[in-house]
Amino acid sequence: MKNPLLNTGELGIFALGGLGEVGKNTYVYEIEDQIFIVDAGILFPDEHLLGIDYVIPDYTYLVENQERIVGLFITHGHEDHIGGIPYLLKKVNIPKIYAAGIAVDLIEYKLIEHQDVKAPKIEEYKSYYKYQFNNVEMSFIRLNHSIPDMFGIVFRTPQGILFHTGDFKVDFTPVGPGAEYDKLAAIGSEGVLCMLSDSTNAERDELIQSDSKIGKSINELFSRIAGRILIATFASNMYRIQQIIEASIMNGRKVAVFGRSMERAIEVGMQTGYIKAPKDTIVSGDDVNRLKAHEITIVVTGSQGEPLAALSRIANGNHRQVKAMAGDTVIFSSSPIPGNQEGINRTINKLFRLDVEVITHGPLADTHTSGHGAQQDLKLMLSLVKPKMFIPMHGEHRMLKHHRELAIDCGVNPENILIMDNGDVAAITDHSIRLAGKVTSGEVYIDGTGIGDIGSTVIKERKMLSEEGLFAVVLSINSTAKKLVNEPTIISRGFIYMKGNEEITQSLANEVKRITQVELNKKMFNELNLKQSVIDQLGNRIFDMTQRKPLVIPIIVDLKV
Repeated sequence: MKNPLLNTGELGIFALGGLGEVGKNTYVYEIEDQIFIVDAGILFPDEHLLGIDYVIPDYTYLVENQERIVGLFITHGHEDHIGGIPYLLKKVNIPKIYAAGIAVDLIEYKLIEHQDVKAPKIEEYKSYYKYQFNNVEMSFIRLNHSIPDMFGIVFRTPQGILFHTGDFKVDFTPVGPGAEYDKLAAIGSEGVLCMLSDSTNAERDELIQSDSKIGKSINELFSRIAGRILIATFASNMYRIQQIIEASIMNGRKVAVFGRSMERAIEVGMQTGYIKAPKDTIVSGDDVNRLKAHEITIVVTGSQGEPLAALSRIANGNHRQVKAMAGDTVIFSSSPIPGNQEGINRTINKLFRLDVEVITHGPLADTHTSGHGAQQDLKLMLSLVKPKMFIPMHGEHRMLKHHRELAIDCGVNPENILIMDNGDVAAITDHSIRLAGKVTSGEVYIDGTGIGDIGSTVIKERKMLSEEGLFAVVLSINSTAKKLVNEPTIISRGFIYMKGNEEITQSLANEVKRITQVELNKKMFNELNLKQSVIDQLGNRIFDMTQRKPLVIPIIVDLKV
């Protein structure tokens, strides 16, 4: 079924995730009645999504149009680009997944954890591969990012060339293979109809340092530290892990690894050759306490203050194998993801209480650099590719707006730039771009094993419970005799401490009795009406007395014979 929003000869581009946010990147290209999905990520929830593990996009449109999907194409192996794959596969029939290098291993590991998923074949592409799907040819351009094997995707279509950058930065001295700038210039010379480009650092007018400079900085830091080193970084940052291993070897240290995702990343890195360490460099957790302080580097997860990660457990004093001690130095080789600063500060404060030295990235020590290009990098991309039309992606709304200004500075006609939200469809011909309407989009919450069974109402209730507490009333009635059989039983959790508040409790019990009798005396008694009356009227009374709005739950037992 053709997309009704598109006219004959138009191709469609839209995002189910990744616009107006940093996360759950899922982009859809509709060309020649075929659907190409680029990436399938998750979003890590902020503190207002109580109890939610992950957020994924609403896949309704893909479910309804799955017969037109030719494949899922992965730019790189970060969670905000591959984390949603198992959930997508549970809902949608994907013929094949196309991924490169380390992303293939990371996806395979992910699918092992979800054994209920019937996985399609994963086709491993290289930068020189080309795929033909009817009138559409797909090819790839290697770029640099904070994880190896990041590729931009080129679509050659009847309307013209489309280019999807993926996440990138310009690094002329990268740790791994260099970016293929010659290919960018070549498609720019050929003529690019439309480009979608990473906007994460579009507000930053600064030089994003090369990863190789961070490696030198880490070497220098290690050479000055006498005690144990605990270093936290992103598990996906293979280059940084390799730099930490190299700095440890140069300074006569062994390396121990804690945190499941970090252990898995090192395993994948060694399989793919991105992580190289002489035999016996990496030691088991049991060896940590046998080695002298200056002989060990401990690499841990928890750079974002995650409560259950290894570093948080060390800071809390409840890690099974590692106890922080005076003389230790903890290095954060990462920058805070928006929304995580509070958790990181909590961890740092706990470490200071343990007399631990803490080093974060700053003017005194270069311990981290971003994997996303700042304004100069984004302008270089625009200048090389020279797109006729432009859609900023991968960023919060203000980042997209800033990227729009950069594109105008680089000569893109403002009328050919679209700032979009998830679900907005761009309809493109060889000479025009327009907003064609919306497809179904939204957020689906994952809580434990449940996918999408928690909606905004549940989140609202959880928030209310966390802030205002619970007030439950158990009523035993006889609806035939139209009377209350026993005194109401009142249960308060997180609202008021009932001991010492007998006066309030009794007053509320009397109010419940009054409401119940009024409802029982009605000609047509209805249990649902009684419940609603208790919720509404008692809620108002509680607010008048306490200025609080707990969640009111009436439980009614009808003892009619």
